Amino acid sequence: MTTPEYRKGATTLRGKRVPGTTTDARLLDNAESADWLHTDPWRVLRIQSEFVEGFGALAELGPAVSVFGSARTPADSPYYALGEEVGRLLVEAGYAVITGGGPGAMEAANKGAMEAGGTSVGLGIELPFEAGLNPYVDLGVNFRYFFARKTMFVKYAEGYVVLPGGFGTLDELFEAITLVQTQKVTSFPVVLLGREFWTPMVDWLRGTLLTHKMVSEQDVDLLHVVDDPREAVDLIATARQERMEAQRPE
Repeated sequence: MTTPEYRKGATTLRGKRVPGTTTDARLLDNAESADWLHTDPWRVLRIQSEFVEGFGALAELGPAVSVFGSARTPADSPYYALGEEVGRLLVEAGYAVITGGGPGAMEAANKGAMEAGGTSVGLGIELPFEAGLNPYVDLGVNFRYFFARKTMFVKYAEGYVVLPGGFGTLDELFEAITLVQTQKVTSFPVVLLGREFWTPMVDWLRGTLLTHKMVSEQDVDLLHVVDDPREAVDLIATARQERMEAQRPE
């Protein structure tokens, strides 16, 4: 019988040692006592250590692209096949592939990258219902805090490819778009892979947010919706080439 595992940063817990709440949940719980301010100042250092660990692990990664998608995507889904293909094509284009390290679409992208001989990165997170990294990750970092992990997705990537997914995928997508919109990151293409899945959302952005002037036309145009994984990779590679040309001295 396999004992369920719980990953907490670099620590693995089993059996009665599995906690009832996550580190993130305890940090964000406003009902928690303020005693930790006096008795547990190490929490700040723990947060700092996650950034240091991530920076150290990924500093020499080279050109990379973050690929997002649902952990619930089954292996026989067309979206899983898309993930494998985009992982392979990114490696062939000279990129490392970064995912959240979980199952489903993330596993698919890591699998495509590893089988193509490239670097397959997984940035895991402490969650009550997921344990460990998928078997196709060859460089893995586990985080306690979502905000530290999400920094790594942006800092070490030159763009995002977003496969169909749920709340977590949408969270990562809209954070990336907000960073591009506010020019916190530049030359950072965001590609949505799967027209049938993503087009209704983009139509809502245009029909509701744009109509109410909550966003501009240029904001919505930041999203590139495609069906072909090769087109997704080409969009990112073209943006990289344009950025390199713009940085060349006259």
